[in-house]
Amino acid sequence: MDTAKLKSRLEGKVQELQKPAADAALAPSGSAYMALNGDALGIIRENLKNQPLSLDLFDIVKSPSGGSTVFSVPGLAGEEAEKELTGIILDYTTPRAYWDSPDPVEGTPPTCMSQNSIISFDGKSCAHCPFNDFGSKNGESNAKACKESVLLFLLRPGSIIPLLVRVPVTSKNRFLRYSTRLLCTLTPISSVVTRITLEKATSKGGKPYALFNFEAVTALSQEEAAQAKAFGRQFMEIVNAAQLVPELAEAG
Repeated sequence: MDTAKLKSRLEGKVQELQKPAADAALAPSGSAYMALNGDALGIIRENLKNQPLSLDLFDIVKSPSGGSTVFSVPGLAGEEAEKELTGIILDYTTPRAYWDSPDPVEGTPPTCMSQNSIISFDGKSCAHCPFNDFGSKNGESNAKACKESVLLFLLRPGSIIPLLVRVPVTSKNRFLRYSTRLLCTLTPISSVVTRITLEKATSKGGKPYALFNFEAVTALSQEEAAQAKAFGRQFMEIVNAAQLVPELAEAG
């Protein structure tokens, strides 16, 4: 990987994104979503100065342990318990990562990773990697050694910064089926309000875990959908420009 070239591209892109784009100002709509009212992107750029908006600055919600059906959401007063998460999915990625340790310490950078679960960061095909084989995780059940997930950028009414929601591999197909159902009716995922809930399940080995459910509860108006699409595209440009070394995976 040519890090010097990537760094140069990064610096140029960040400087470019600090300048107000011609279509950056989204027209006020009276939407309940703060980010779609006024110049949210302008405020983000102003507050960022020349600093990148890296993923480690975001609040993140993970799958609860022990089969709990309650999300633990970071808030100003600490972690808050919520039975459901509701908002607009601006975008999502399908990262995967492999650690050469069977029990890595939380926060340890992975040995290998991919942003899209197709090509690793060293240019190799994930499909042909032995760690992508079922049962490659030390013979533990039928699990893969390379950890897959889905990372959602969920925009909520009271924030202009999306909440990151990490969907584990056990619910990855549920999310992709939900996305496909929207696709069947030519409905962009960012044009609906999505509700995310949890249900308790048990593995073949008898261990409880949580399954994610996804439901489209409201269709945005044509104006709001256009604003959400524009905001999401420009916001993700800022985020992607910051990812010289994307932090899309973590141990734990």
